[in-house]
Amino acid sequence: MTALAATALAAAALAALSAGLLPAVTARAQAGDQSRPQARAGYEPVLDPADFVPVVSNPYFPLPRGRTWVYRGMKDGVTQVDRVHVTGRTRVIEGITATAVTDVSTHRGRVLERTTDWYAQDRRGNVWYLGERTVAFPRHGKPDRSGSWLAGRHDAEPGLVMTAHPRVPQAYRQEYLKGAAEDTAWTVIRGGTVTSRAGTFRHILVSLEFTRLEPGVIDQKIYAPGVGIVLERAVRGPAETARLVRITG
Repeated sequence: MTALAATALAAAALAALSAGLLPAVTARAQAGDQSRPQARAGYEPVLDPADFVPVVSNPYFPLPRGRTWVYRGMKDGVTQVDRVHVTGRTRVIEGITATAVTDVSTHRGRVLERTTDWYAQDRRGNVWYLGERTVAFPRHGKPDRSGSWLAGRHDAEPGLVMTAHPRVPQAYRQEYLKGAAEDTAWTVIRGGTVTSRAGTFRHILVSLEFTRLEPGVIDQKIYAPGVGIVLERAVRGPAETARLVRITG
Protein backbone atom coordinates (compact mmCIF):
# COMPACT_ATOMS: atom_id res chain seq x y z
CA MET A 1 0.00 0.00 0.00
CA THR A 2 1.38 3.41 -0.96
CA ALA A 3 1.24 6.51 1.22
CA LEU A 4 -1.44 7.90 -1.14
CA ALA A 5 -3.60 4.81 -0.66
CA ALA A 6 -3.05 4.96 3.07
CA THR A 7 -4.20 8.58 3.05
CA ALA A 8 -7.33 7.63 1.12
CA LEU A 9 -8.15 4.90 3.63
CA ALA A 10 -7.53 7.29 6.49
CA ALA A 11 -9.95 9.73 4.86
CA ALA A 12 -12.59 7.00 4.78
CA ALA A 13 -11.91 6.26 8.44
CA LEU A 14 -12.21 9.98 9.17
CA ALA A 15 -15.64 9.98 7.57
CA ALA A 16 -16.63 7.10 9.86
CA LEU A 17 -15.28 9.03 12.83
CA SER A 18 -17.29 12.09 11.86
CA ALA A 19 -20.39 9.94 11.60
CA GLY A 20 -19.96 8.79 15.17
CA LEU A 21 -18.75 5.30 14.28
CA LEU A 22 -15.54 5.43 16.34
CA PRO A 23 -15.34 2.27 18.47
CA ALA A 24 -15.99 2.98 22.11
CA VAL A 25 -12.94 3.64 24.27
CA THR A 26 -13.34 1.18 27.11
CA ALA A 27 -12.13 1.28 30.69
CA ARG A 28 -9.77 -1.57 29.84
CA ALA A 29 -8.24 0.74 27.24
CA GLN A 30 -8.27 -2.08 24.65
CA ALA A 31 -4.74 -3.12 25.66
CA GLY A 32 -4.30 -6.11 23.38
CA ASP A 33 -5.73 -9.52 24.14
CA GLN A 34 -4.90 -9.77 27.83
CA SER A 35 -7.51 -9.80 30.56
CA ARG A 36 -5.54 -7.23 32.52
CA PRO A 37 -5.14 -4.41 33.40
CA GLN A 38 -8.28 -4.50 35.47
CA ALA A 39 -10.28 -1.30 35.71
CA ARG A 40 -12.72 0.20 38.13
CA ALA A 41 -15.93 1.92 37.07
CA GLY A 42 -15.36 4.55 34.40
CA TYR A 43 -11.80 4.99 33.17
CA GLU A 44 -9.39 4.09 35.95
CA PRO A 45 -6.88 1.40 34.91
CA VAL A 46 -5.23 -0.53 37.73
CA LEU A 47 -1.55 -1.07 36.94
CA ASP A 48 0.83 -3.33 38.87
CA PRO A 49 4.40 -1.93 39.04
CA ALA A 50 5.73 -5.52 39.12
CA ASP A 51 4.19 -6.01 35.68
CA PHE A 52 6.54 -3.51 33.99
CA VAL A 53 9.91 -3.98 32.27
CA PRO A 54 12.92 -1.60 32.25
CA VAL A 55 13.08 -0.94 28.50
CA VAL A 56 10.43 0.29 26.06
CA SER A 57 10.90 -2.01 23.05
CA ASN A 58 7.47 -2.06 21.36
CA PRO A 59 8.28 -2.23 17.60
CA TYR A 60 6.05 0.73 16.76
CA PHE A 61 7.18 2.85 19.71
CA PRO A 62 10.76 1.88 20.64
CA LEU A 63 12.62 4.11 23.10
CA PRO A 64 16.28 3.02 23.19
CA ARG A 65 18.34 5.26 25.41
CA GLY A 66 20.15 7.97 23.47
CA ARG A 67 17.98 7.86 20.35
CA THR A 68 17.03 11.18 18.76
CA TRP A 69 14.38 11.88 16.11
CA VAL A 70 14.37 15.19 14.19
CA TYR A 71 11.15 16.36 12.55
CA ARG A 72 10.47 19.38 10.33
CA GLY A 73 7.05 20.84 9.78
CA MET A 74 4.63 23.61 10.62
CA LYS A 75 2.44 24.57 13.54
CA ASP A 76 0.46 27.71 14.32
CA GLY A 77 1.45 29.17 10.96
CA VAL A 78 5.21 28.98 11.45
CA THR A 79 7.83 26.44 10.46
CA GLN A 80 9.37 24.46 13.25
CA VAL A 81 11.94 21.79 14.04
CA ASP A 82 11.17 19.14 16.68
CA ARG A 83 13.97 17.23 18.40
CA VAL A 84 12.74 14.25 20.39
CA HIS A 85 15.36 12.56 22.59
CA VAL A 86 15.29 9.49 24.86
CA THR A 87 17.18 10.50 27.96
CA GLY A 88 18.89 8.30 30.52
CA ARG A 89 16.63 9.71 33.22
CA THR A 90 13.71 7.94 34.83
CA ARG A 91 10.94 8.88 37.23
CA VAL A 92 8.90 6.68 39.51
CA ILE A 93 5.21 7.39 38.89
CA GLU A 94 2.59 5.39 40.79
CA GLY A 95 5.36 2.92 41.66
CA ILE A 96 6.30 2.43 37.98
CA THR A 97 9.75 3.43 36.70
CA ALA A 98 9.15 5.51 33.58
CA THR A 99 11.58 6.64 30.89
CA ALA A 100 11.89 10.41 30.34
CA VAL A 101 11.70 11.62 26.72
CA THR A 102 12.29 15.27 25.88
CA ASP A 103 10.70 17.12 22.96
CA VAL A 104 11.92 20.61 22.06
CA SER A 105 10.27 22.59 19.25
CA THR A 106 12.08 25.59 17.76
CA HIS A 107 11.56 28.17 15.03
CA ARG A 108 14.79 29.68 13.68
CA GLY A 109 16.50 28.92 16.97
CA ARG A 110 13.75 30.32 19.20
CA VAL A 111 12.21 27.75 21.54
CA LEU A 112 8.48 27.41 20.96
CA GLU A 113 7.74 24.55 23.33
CA ARG A 114 9.65 22.27 25.67
CA THR A 115 8.14 19.01 26.93
CA THR A 116 9.19 16.01 28.98
CA ASP A 117 7.05 12.88 28.58
CA TRP A 118 7.20 9.72 30.70
CA TYR A 119 6.57 6.25 29.24
CA ALA A 120 6.79 2.67 30.53
CA GLN A 121 6.14 -0.73 28.96
CA ASP A 122 4.35 -3.65 30.57
CA ARG A 123 5.38 -7.29 30.12
CA ARG A 124 2.89 -7.81 27.30
CA GLY A 125 4.42 -5.00 25.27
CA ASN A 126 1.85 -2.24 25.81
CA VAL A 127 3.45 1.21 26.16
CA TRP A 128 1.81 3.36 28.82
CA TYR A 129 1.89 7.14 28.95
CA LEU A 130 2.29 8.26 32.56
CA GLY A 131 2.53 12.02 32.29
CA GLU A 132 4.02 15.09 30.71
CA ARG A 133 5.47 18.40 31.78
CA THR A 134 5.09 20.94 29.02
CA VAL A 135 5.60 24.65 28.62
CA ALA A 136 4.95 26.75 25.51
CA PHE A 137 6.67 30.09 24.96
CA PRO A 138 4.43 32.46 22.98
CA ARG A 139 6.09 35.46 21.38
CA HIS A 140 3.94 37.67 23.57
CA GLY A 141 2.62 36.76 26.99
CA LYS A 142 3.59 34.40 29.76
CA PRO A 143 4.74 30.78 29.36
CA ASP A 144 1.81 28.39 29.04
CA ARG A 145 1.95 25.16 31.06
CA SER A 146 -1.56 23.95 30.32
CA GLY A 147 -1.67 20.32 29.27
CA SER A 148 0.81 19.16 31.90
CA TRP A 149 -0.34 16.17 33.93
CA LEU A 150 0.98 13.27 35.99
CA ALA A 151 -0.74 9.97 36.70
CA GLY A 152 -1.93 9.83 40.29
CA ARG A 153 -2.20 13.58 40.74
CA HIS A 154 -5.50 15.45 40.66
CA ASP A 155 -7.27 12.29 39.45
CA ALA A 156 -5.09 12.00 36.33
CA GLU A 157 -4.94 8.49 34.83
CA PRO A 158 -2.33 6.85 32.61
CA GLY A 159 -3.17 5.90 29.04
CA LEU A 160 -1.81 3.79 26.22
CA VAL A 161 0.42 5.34 23.59
CA MET A 162 0.87 2.05 21.72
CA THR A 163 -0.66 -1.39 22.25
CA ALA A 164 1.27 -4.64 22.11
CA HIS A 165 -0.79 -5.94 19.20
CA PRO A 166 -2.28 -3.03 17.21
CA ARG A 167 -5.31 -4.01 15.21
CA VAL A 168 -8.05 -2.34 13.20
CA PRO A 169 -10.36 -0.89 14.51
CA GLN A 170 -8.84 -0.44 17.97
CA ALA A 171 -9.57 2.61 20.11
CA TYR A 172 -7.95 3.61 23.39
CA ARG A 173 -7.26 6.50 25.72
CA GLN A 174 -3.75 7.93 25.60
CA GLU A 175 -4.09 10.08 28.71
CA TYR A 176 -6.75 11.33 31.05
CA LEU A 177 -7.04 14.42 33.17
CA LYS A 178 -10.54 15.80 32.82
CA GLY A 179 -10.55 19.14 31.09
CA ALA A 180 -6.79 19.18 30.51
CA ALA A 181 -5.57 15.95 28.87
CA GLU A 182 -8.09 13.74 27.08
CA ASP A 183 -6.39 12.43 23.93
CA THR A 184 -7.74 9.25 22.36
CA ALA A 185 -6.42 7.20 19.40
CA TRP A 186 -8.00 4.94 16.80
CA THR A 187 -5.95 2.44 14.78
CA VAL A 188 -7.24 2.62 11.20
CA ILE A 189 -4.62 1.00 8.92
CA ARG A 190 -1.96 -1.69 9.21
CA GLY A 191 0.37 -2.27 6.29
CA GLY A 192 1.71 -0.11 3.47
CA THR A 193 4.71 2.09 2.71
CA VAL A 194 5.59 5.71 3.33
CA THR A 195 8.66 7.70 2.22
CA SER A 196 10.24 10.70 3.90
CA ARG A 197 13.65 12.37 3.84
CA ALA A 198 14.70 9.83 6.46
CA GLY A 199 14.00 6.88 4.13
CA THR A 200 11.29 4.50 2.94
CA PHE A 201 9.37 2.66 5.63
CA ARG A 202 7.26 -0.47 5.18
CA HIS A 203 4.64 -2.27 7.27
CA ILE A 204 3.36 1.05 8.58
CA LEU A 205 0.67 1.64 11.18
CA VAL A 206 -1.75 4.57 10.84
CA SER A 207 -3.84 6.04 13.64
CA LEU A 208 -6.20 8.98 14.05
CA GLU A 209 -6.08 11.01 17.26
CA PHE A 210 -8.83 13.16 18.72
CA THR A 211 -9.65 15.00 21.92
CA ARG A 212 -13.05 16.37 22.87
CA LEU A 213 -11.19 19.44 24.17
CA GLU A 214 -10.53 20.40 20.53
CA PRO A 215 -13.58 19.02 18.70
CA GLY A 216 -12.58 20.52 15.34
CA VAL A 217 -9.14 18.88 15.24
CA ILE A 218 -8.18 15.36 14.14
CA ASP A 219 -4.56 14.29 13.68
CA GLN A 220 -3.13 11.42 11.69
CA LYS A 221 0.05 9.64 12.81
CA ILE A 222 2.04 7.12 10.79
CA TYR A 223 4.37 4.72 12.62
CA ALA A 224 7.05 2.42 11.23
CA PRO A 225 8.43 -0.68 13.00
CA GLY A 226 11.80 -0.12 14.63
CA VAL A 227 11.43 3.64 14.21
CA GLY A 228 8.24 5.04 15.73
CA ILE A 229 6.50 8.11 14.33
CA VAL A 230 7.59 9.03 10.78
CA LEU A 231 4.79 11.46 9.93
CA GLU A 232 2.20 13.45 11.85
CA ARG A 233 -0.31 15.83 10.31
CA ALA A 234 -3.69 17.40 10.92
CA VAL A 235 -6.43 15.99 8.71
CA ARG A 236 -9.02 18.32 10.20
CA GLY A 237 -8.40 21.67 11.83
CA PRO A 238 -5.50 24.15 11.52
CA ALA A 239 -2.65 23.04 9.24
CA GLU A 240 0.01 21.15 11.16
CA THR A 241 2.71 18.75 9.98
CA ALA A 242 5.81 17.02 11.33
CA ARG A 243 7.90 14.81 9.03
CA LEU A 244 10.85 12.73 10.14
CA VAL A 245 14.07 13.95 8.52
CA ARG A 246 16.73 12.29 10.65
CA ILE A 247 17.12 9.59 13.29
CA THR A 248 20.27 8.83 15.29
CA GLY A 249 21.13 6.44 18.12
